[in-house]
Amino acid sequence: MNIKNFLNNRLWKNNSSLVQLLGLCPVLAMTTNAINAIGLGMTTTLVLTITNTIISSFRKIIPKDLRIPIYMMIISSVVTSIEMLLHAYTFNLYQSLGIFIPLIVTNCIIVGRADLIAYKSSIVESFFDGIFIGLGSMFAMFAVGSIREILGNGTLFFGANKIISNIHSSVFFTLLDKKFTIILAVFPPGGFLILGFLIAIKNFIDLYYKKNTIKNIEQCSCSNKIK
Repeated sequence: MNIKNFLNNRLWKNNSSLVQLLGLCPVLAMTTNAINAIGLGMTTTLVLTITNTIISSFRKIIPKDLRIPIYMMIISSVVTSIEMLLHAYTFNLYQSLGIFIPLIVTNCIIVGRADLIAYKSSIVESFFDGIFIGLGSMFAMFAVGSIREILGNGTLFFGANKIISNIHSSVFFTLLDKKFTIILAVFPPGGFLILGFLIAIKNFIDLYYKKNTIKNIEQCSCSNKIK
């Protein structure tokens, strides 16, 4: 397994939020600030990693015709357990994420990776697939959430105490004065616009890199012919 390609495919080339556009409902709904985005991203990554590992461990005894219902039972059990842990130990984050924690059960990223990777691959590959697919989605959510929070509220990392309980609620960055904020950014249309801009920027970077690669190959070919 080529580690560089493995990471590139999951974090960038086939990013679940910016390329495959899977699970956009929580991505757009919970990214009004950076902390909510990180919280949901961490939760999704944890669910992906655990479910992928469990399904890969039992893939040889899971009947092919019954695999989808079994996936759903495993995913719902894991999500319920994580929801209870959040309720017990990070209640403020649990309140912020609200209904979107149990809705992870229906997230098509989870079921898709379970069937595409975990059911067909080794435990180690499935484990790391869950981690890096989740991190790719979390990075996208964090980018959207940070931009929306800065433009809409002028702050960054407001409510960091939801994740790190030792931090006081007054600890956050103020980057814009309230009179310069754009309230549209924290509304649903703003989420769609910012996500669209991020996708466009990613596509531009990919196209630029592809053109440079082709140009370098052509230059190498020409220099070899001259020799």
